[in-house]
Amino acid sequence: MIMLGIVLLIIGFITGIAILWTLGVLILIIGVVLWILGSLGHAVGGRRHYF
Repeated sequence: MIMLGIVLLIIGFITGIAILWTLGVLILIIGVVLWILGSLGHAVGGRRHYF
């Protein structure tokens, strides 16, 4: 999700489409929160590991 957020931020910045910029920021924040929760050992989405 972090990579998708970064890609949307870049595309939104280059094309000037504000909705892509906004979605990129939201997805990036959600991805960082999930990454932090996963690294702290909390089960995210019912899974403790994603491999």
